[in-house]
Amino acid sequence: MSHTRIKICGFTQADQARQAAQMGVDAVGLVFYEPSPRSVDCSQASDIAKAVAPFCSLVGLFVNPSAQYVRDTLARVPLDVLQFHGDETEAFCNSFGRRYLKAIRMRPELMPEDSIASYPSAAGILLDAYRPGVPGGTGESFDWQRVPKQSPTPLILAGGLDSSNVASAAKSTGVYGVDVSGGVEAGPGDKCLDKIGRFVSAVRSV
Repeated sequence: MSHTRIKICGFTQADQARQAAQMGVDAVGLVFYEPSPRSVDCSQASDIAKAVAPFCSLVGLFVNPSAQYVRDTLARVPLDVLQFHGDETEAFCNSFGRRYLKAIRMRPELMPEDSIASYPSAAGILLDAYRPGVPGGTGESFDWQRVPKQSPTPLILAGGLDSSNVASAAKSTGVYGVDVSGGVEAGPGDKCLDKIGRFVSAVRSV
């Protein structure tokens, strides 16, 4: 039987990432987007990568980066998966020889099936809440009934998740995985291990 995968994004401290992986988190997310309060540089990211157990995936989040910036980051940080949160084209996302996730911000008028079909090479599609001018990490949710019941690509649910609602979200949508950042924090980039533990337990209860 399959289980709902768990990604926690926005780590800035190696020890917190190490302990999260030990708690059963499937993927650790690192933000390479300077305007974000959770942004890390390559030195910080390398330290986190060294601390994370080998069967926990390391995901690098980018927002409309230059191709050179992505390549430079890959040369210094052993990322397993790339995650693109901007207006990147499929050709751009698929040009780095690495599996990638494409985030789709669920604007009211958006048809998610059409957006999913625009990225057939994606390893997964992340459905996130929409706030104008903010690429992610808003702590807001969207109507989960808009999540497609069937998709050719694995779907990851994000936006406003925490231990109080993630079980119902995962059960009602049947998504492949869930992604959380602010819902398990004491402050931006400062993960709360107690909240992570409760989040993991909630997901595993589904």
